[in-house]
Amino acid sequence: MRSFVKTKTAIALALTVTAGAAQADGHGGVEVLHWWTSGGEAAALNVLKEDLEGQGIGWTDMPVAGGGGEQAMTVLRARVTAGNAPTAVQGLGFDIIDWAKQGALANLNDVAAAEGWDAVVPAALQQFAKVDGQWVSAPVNVHSTNWVWANKAVLDANGIAAPETWDDFAAALEKLAAAGVTPIAHGGQAWQDATVFDAVAMSTLGPDGYKAAFIDLDAEALGSDAMIEAFKRMDVIRANVDDNFSGRDWNLATAMVINGEAGFQMMGDWAKGEFLNAGKVPGEDFLCFRFPGTQEQVTFNADQFMMFDQGGAVSSQQAALASAILSPSFQSAFNVVKGSVPARTDVSNEAFDACGKQGMADLAAAAGSGNLFGSMAHGHANDAAVKNAMYDVITAHFNGEYDAETAVMELVDAVEIAQ
Repeated sequence: MRSFVKTKTAIALALTVTAGAAQADGHGGVEVLHWWTSGGEAAALNVLKEDLEGQGIGWTDMPVAGGGGEQAMTVLRARVTAGNAPTAVQGLGFDIIDWAKQGALANLNDVAAAEGWDAVVPAALQQFAKVDGQWVSAPVNVHSTNWVWANKAVLDANGIAAPETWDDFAAALEKLAAAGVTPIAHGGQAWQDATVFDAVAMSTLGPDGYKAAFIDLDAEALGSDAMIEAFKRMDVIRANVDDNFSGRDWNLATAMVINGEAGFQMMGDWAKGEFLNAGKVPGEDFLCFRFPGTQEQVTFNADQFMMFDQGGAVSSQQAALASAILSPSFQSAFNVVKGSVPARTDVSNEAFDACGKQGMADLAAAAGSGNLFGSMAHGHANDAAVKNAMYDVITAHFNGEYDAETAVMELVDAVEIAQ
């Protein structure tokens, strides 16, 4: 029954998006399919809309709710199958590569060469923006995923400083629970479970172990004692979320921290946009810090806009959209609002708040020290088949189906089958 409902929802969304496509094409503008639907995300996207409208280019907005983008990809597949691809689509990691290898994406090399993208976009992002030497997408930002967000007043009231180790963190959870505060705000969706696990695993495996397990898919690393410890720590986290976590959207979990209903949330830096949209100030109302044990590492994803082949050369509207996305002024204005950091290395940090400056410094340091890793949870470590196989095990464990030792065995088997 659930599959039937999902299918009906996807079809309905596809029909809605298809109806809007005709409007976009008719006005010579751009039709943009994305999943930025929360308040902070919508505010950030408006920066791009206004930029294009200032150039006389119309914008048809095609939002498909769902923080991880899975529903948007379902709608996109229906659109492409029907021969009615959108102008531009938000994409992540290996999804971009997969669409490029299917020959569905337009060639942006002329725009990239004219504006010098190769010199300013980090190699880690180019790995997903270029396929066989061809630019197929325009990077919007770099998100890092191993952040913790905390309500400062709640922590202060309970004598808690930002934890630096796992033991510090576990002790803080105990204090909050004893005070009647939900220690951790979380949404029980597979991608959110995996986002938390991503940081926990980095803290237990270390950077070499993380790379071996999630990027190289080494069976020994996947089945290691450190991985068992990661799942045991997830048991602690599971014991400190509220009873109503299942199915909760990530921004609603963020709101729990904003409103003082919970102490912590483990989420990527897009969460900061929600705090800012609520008028909160970093360092005064909320704290941002790396998950304990990952202070020297950054796991990342990068939002990009894929330009879909419209049956010929890149359109002037697509070229304008790509150019606008990579302009230094937009990169600064957008990422200040979004909570992420620029996708190009030559953007000043002057306009960014304390968390933004920290994010930019952390990213530069991690890239320089070899501690910058594509996020397993967000499609930047391996392809969708492997990612989804890991999701299934992580969520099953979080929901109590496996103990830690069984989860590790299941993880090893699931990854082997998915390859």
